[in-house]
Amino acid sequence: MQASEIAVVIDEALGSEASPEAQETAARLSALVRHLFLYDRGNLLRLIEESGLTTTQCKALLELGGLGQVAEPRQVSELAETFGVSAPSMSRAVDALVKERLATRVEDPDDRRVRRIAITEKGKKLVDTLVMVRQAGMEAFTATLSAAQRRKLDAAVDSLMDRDDIAQAYEHLKEVGLS
Repeated sequence: MQASEIAVVIDEALGSEASPEAQETAARLSALVRHLFLYDRGNLLRLIEESGLTTTQCKALLELGGLGQVAEPRQVSELAETFGVSAPSMSRAVDALVKERLATRVEDPDDRRVRRIAITEKGKKLVDTLVMVRQAGMEAFTATLSAAQRRKLDAAVDSLMDRDDIAQAYEHLKEVGLS
């Protein structure tokens, strides 16, 4: 992301219509997420760095990995739009994933001229490893909480489980034995 794009994102966030209460909740949540991100001494970041993946490659691979089962193959343009990057940038990221055998190009069943990108077994294993490392970091953190803190956190998280996106991610973790 270019500096000008970052400035736009920040301006949009600061100019949002969020109430002071929502802004306070966001600030507190940001502090928690930052703490959790680095709690395990940055093991997830280290794993990503050691994989040699760029941020765009990592995002594309995680998207291709789906939740639970492998997601449907996607067009490069769809991936680019999902993450707000240019099609050429995403194309270069996908080329690298294909070169590393983390993804493959497959023929679209409806239009043979179109190539879609699918995750390979090697790519799925890397995604699963990333998820497991993140889960281990979360478990290490929650082990430091008092019983009262854990109950309060559980209650807060339970209140969000009616959101499909969060519930799907949780179901995926249960399926792979991480919860």
